[in-house]
Amino acid sequence: MRTPTLSPNELEVLRILWEGKGRKPAEIQEEFSWPIENATLRSTLVNLVEKGHVTRSLQGKAFFYSARVQKATLLQATMQTLARVFSGGSTQELVAQLVETGEIAPADLEIIRQAAAGRQPKTRKKSSS
Repeated sequence: MRTPTLSPNELEVLRILWEGKGRKPAEIQEEFSWPIENATLRSTLVNLVEKGHVTRSLQGKAFFYSARVQKATLLQATMQTLARVFSGGSTQELVAQLVETGEIAPADLEIIRQAAAGRQPKTRKKSSS
C-alpha cells in the first residue's frame, strides 16, 4: 500500500470512524477534537471518499460515512514510510528513535515489551498535564 498523504482533519475523521459504525457528518463534527466548520468537514469527507479511505452510503435522506481502510493497514504503511525516511527502512531503529526523542515513561516501555512479545499489552491512559 502506498502511504497516502492525509491532513490532520482527514486523520481525525478516520479516528472517529474507526471508533464505531457509519456516521452522519453532524455526528462526526460533534466528535472532532477541535472546532471544524461544516463546509470544511464536508470537503474533508469528499477527499477521503475520493482517496478510497472512506465509503459513503445514502440512508433515507442522509449520507453515512464509514472507514474503508483499516487502522492497522494505514498504521503499517505510515510506519514503513517513516522508517524509510528517518532510519533507512528499519522499523526497529525508528522505534528506538521514538523512545529516545519522545516522552516515554517506564510503564510505556513495559507496554512496548508486551506488544513485542506478542501479548496484548495493558494500555494506560495518558495523564493530562
